[in-house]
Amino acid sequence: MSDRDEPATARVLLLNDDETTMEFVVHVLENVFGTTREEALKLVLDIHRTGSGECGVYALEQATILAARVAELARRNLYPLRCIVGSGPTD
Repeated sequence: MSDRDEPATARVLLLNDDETTMEFVVHVLENVFGTTREEALKLVLDIHRTGSGECGVYALEQATILAARVAELARRNLYPLRCIVGSGPTD
């Protein structure tokens, strides 16, 4: 299989803000991305410290669906949490 046959991938990132609670971000990571509580807590601290954190690398379509789920959850809970789909994995 050549590189051309590989599906396009994208990184899904959560961005830090001053209003979204850490507990809500943990909830999103556990329920949307399937992380364990320990993984979620570690990523939340990384997001808080560096401004963003990678939730995973997915096929482009799946990444877009996950980002839309996060946006909907944030909107319904009145948080400004942003989730973006970025370019594929970096080495």
